[in-house]
Amino acid sequence: MLLYWLRNRRRRKLLERPFPARWTDYLTANMGHYAALDERERAALHQLVQVFVAEKHWEGCGGLELTDEMRVTIAGQACLLILGHDHDLYRRVETILVYPSTVVPTRPTLALGAHDYSPMPVLGEAHLQGPVILAWDAALRGGLNPRDGRNLVYHEFAHKLDMLDGSADGAPALASHEQYRRWAEVCAREYDALQRAVARGRRTFLRDYGATNEAEFFAVATEHFFEQPRAMRRKHAALYDLLRDFYRQDPATRDLRRRATRR
Repeated sequence: MLLYWLRNRRRRKLLERPFPARWTDYLTANMGHYAALDERERAALHQLVQVFVAEKHWEGCGGLELTDEMRVTIAGQACLLILGHDHDLYRRVETILVYPSTVVPTRPTLALGAHDYSPMPVLGEAHLQGPVILAWDAALRGGLNPRDGRNLVYHEFAHKLDMLDGSADGAPALASHEQYRRWAEVCAREYDALQRAVARGRRTFLRDYGATNEAEFFAVATEHFFEQPRAMRRKHAALYDLLRDFYRQDPATRDLRRRATRR
């Protein structure tokens, strides 16, 4: 209890400081979805970002010198996922390693049940009991292009949400047996359909990487949910509703509201 009290006290003092104007500029310039948020949502995102930047251990790798712009750009995208919750969902995210570009791990990787000792380039990784690894150029590219269905930060931090219950199985921690039952029913149907379509060479709305396993399916579905919400609601209504209830956000409605405001 003392640790929680100290943490909450530290956060309250942190949030007494105004959100830096330059940080708002970074989010406006580098995070396409920031413009779609209303005033209340932006205020909530600012608080999440302040805590996230301060509490996580950030490390530039491969010669990269980390800047506030990099931290805030990554934090803004990561915290969008938990905008309907609170920072506690990222309690197991401790370290974020940022490389300038594609990462080539020097350690062996596990592929198809066997150790593969040939290094393979990756844009990002999320480790069950370890760091999130991101390539900065890909993280920035995902933020700048909010509609292509691809966002590295959303993908890797969706994995971290999935891992919160101790395993990467495509089912994040849910509140009730009924929610787990519904999650299993909808995701199993959608995942099987995607696997069949990919095996037959058919074009799919959900990116075919989602057919790799259930964990990648959840991460890919999360990318589409935030990046292409209206199309997802139209093409995969049950899956959209499932993610809307989990994330406690309705990005399709948010997108329509933004379009109406722009007119």
